[in-house]
Amino acid sequence: MNKLFNFFLILFIFSCKNKTVKVKPIISTITESVYASGSLKSNQQYQAFATVNGIIQTFYVKEGDSVKIGTPILSIASDLQKLNSENAALASNYNNVSGNQDKLNDAQQAIYLQKNKMDNDALLLARQKNLWADTIGTKVDLEQKELAVENSKTLYQSALIKYNDLKKQINFIASQSNKNLQITQSQSSDFIIKSQVNGMVYKLYKDKGEAITIQTPLALIGNKNDFILEMQVDEFDIIKITKGLTILVTMDSYKGQVFKARVSNISPMMNERSKTFLVEATFIDPPKTLYPFISFEANIVIQTKQKALLIPRNLLLNDSTVIKANGDKVIIKTGLKDYQMVEVLSGINTNDELISPIK
Repeated sequence: MNKLFNFFLILFIFSCKNKTVKVKPIISTITESVYASGSLKSNQQYQAFATVNGIIQTFYVKEGDSVKIGTPILSIASDLQKLNSENAALASNYNNVSGNQDKLNDAQQAIYLQKNKMDNDALLLARQKNLWADTIGTKVDLEQKELAVENSKTLYQSALIKYNDLKKQINFIASQSNKNLQITQSQSSDFIIKSQVNGMVYKLYKDKGEAITIQTPLALIGNKNDFILEMQVDEFDIIKITKGLTILVTMDSYKGQVFKARVSNISPMMNERSKTFLVEATFIDPPKTLYPFISFEANIVIQTKQKALLIPRNLLLNDSTVIKANGDKVIIKTGLKDYQMVEVLSGINTNDELISPIK
């Protein structure tokens, strides 16, 4: 391409002396590409949010620290949660089975006493029957003894039922209290924000002692060794983009260097406000050091053609007409285009001299 520019430069200088710029088409390589700009994003990058409101109590990491999945990032203090946890622990201790053993013992003692009374009433009834057989006593005495036995049986059965109901109730309340304690303990984990990825803490947005809500971003975390290029492509160019296309990337952080990347993903949804589509890419050979939000410019290579007949784009009139040095206008058929050159498929050849149209 340097030879190409030198050729047009010499021709331009020579023609300027004659006050008319004359240019001949040349045979060279042209690459059609789509321009896009964007910024880097760490792979698996995300903003950490709390699921509860509170006050930041402790930071366990600082910016730049490496983290693994489950590494604590910070803790959130909440008086309400503390009180709930303590209340659940108290309720669990108060309602456990061992703590209510005295009630069960009393119920068992009631069964024991009622069983003894039932057995004693049965013995008295048997004696009364023997006496009645010997015509000793009265019919009323016998009936009273029979009634006493029936009452004691009923009271004994009632004592058994009360004991079993009490045991079930105590077991249920103990289990329920234990579950509430587990739920409270589980909710306590919501007050400790942990990393969801293996990577690095890039940003801590708040300070210790600050009040936060569930809408407050707390930290930016992502993979420190893998980055994604995110760029916006205009709706007029998106149909040209396919997965796997090569991208030439330049960054202010690495001036004078060009890095290759490859299209990895194309969002199917257009941003209605900007009329662009999000296109993602991955580096083929990434730079040694990268950070989130570094800006870049990209040329997505659509097609490259060798030995193409080329002219400068500024020689085109209405995108399809050129003017020869003798003033004749010629309609041409164009092919690939880049920012400076356009391929000519038919209409002129390398012997034709062209001049710039008056605009």
